Amino acid sequence: MISTTMVGLCEALIYGHQAGLPLDNMIELLEGGAAGSHALKNLGPRILKRDMEPGFSVAHFVKDLGIALDEARTMGLSLPGTALANQLYMSFKAQGGENMGTQGLIMALEKMNNMSVKKY
Repeated sequence: MISTTMVGLCEALIYGHQAGLPLDNMIELLEGGAAGSHALKNLGPRILKRDMEPGFSVAHFVKDLGIALDEARTMGLSLPGTALANQLYMSFKAQGGENMGTQGLIMALEKMNNMSVKKY
């Protein structure tokens, strides 16, 4: 579940940045509503500071997502959101992000969008 939450969080921050929104205020506003989550509250500010230290590493995340997707296939389930998140995290891992925290996904999405962000 957190994998797709992280995709949404990172995309929202990229969108807000490009729209010129103050991202710290955006996080604070979203925390109180339906978009509020542990990831938003704890990893959102770390993304803004470019703190990619792992609480949980991308390498472990990719491993766990692979296990979940393998089991889903065994059960005959299609989980397209999880599969997309897995592909995005595998891309970030291939870019050298395997030892970073899961919030490092922002860097892969920035690269896809030709963004060069040093700090939000």
